[in-house]
Amino acid sequence: MRKLKLIVQYDGTDFAGFQRQPNAVTVQGVLEERLARVLGHPVALTAASRTDAGVHALGQVACLETEVGLPVEAAPVAFTAALPGSVAVAEACEVDPSFHPRFDAKGKRYVYRVVSRPVRSPILGRFAWCVTDALSVEAMQAAAEHIIGRRDFRSFCAAGSPVEDFVRHVTRLDIAPDADILEFRIEADGFLYKMVRNIVGTLVEVGRGGLAPEHVAQIVAARDRRQAARTAPPQGLCLVKVRY
Repeated sequence: MRKLKLIVQYDGTDFAGFQRQPNAVTVQGVLEERLARVLGHPVALTAASRTDAGVHALGQVACLETEVGLPVEAAPVAFTAALPGSVAVAEACEVDPSFHPRFDAKGKRYVYRVVSRPVRSPILGRFAWCVTDALSVEAMQAAAEHIIGRRDFRSFCAAGSPVEDFVRHVTRLDIAPDADILEFRIEADGFLYKMVRNIVGTLVEVGRGGLAPEHVAQIVAARDRRQAARTAPPQGLCLVKVRY
């Protein structure tokens, strides 16, 4: 039995998230159905991240097991040809049978895009949060300093998470402006449920002037989701890389 590690890319707009659901179209469901046709046997995927509905990926990692002798160098083309236009397998390699894409991950990198302009963009709005207010990058960067480090992030964890340990180590949080497009680039050893979107929502509120940058330190210390700002919408979020 071979174990293949796949780098999967997708536009999450029309999917109900990555994880298979019985009555919804999901990335995992489409992948398993289509790759089963290529390999000629049922496929069960394990993945590094259960991205939410509307969230995108450039570097999702998923694994499958097969006895089919398809060369790994041919797998991306063969698999992608069977997939809809919103999903692709960018890379494939063979890994040790013990490898697990989620439990062996050492860290993840996400990018969240915000478009700040008076009129929304019908094109960029598919992959970014369109904000009509002017945003202070300097204020958001000052607030971001209170996020970086090993901290208890329960103030940024959405309800419904089954975890008991809310401590994560955020190693990077940059805000890169390009004209009216802002990229929030965040890396950590792991993320809580909707943690990135809750952080971005809070930083945007700082950028609008609704919160002082130093107030973010108080939000972190409160360990109370009610203290943070609204959750940023899903379409701006993209899983860029999983580190092993």
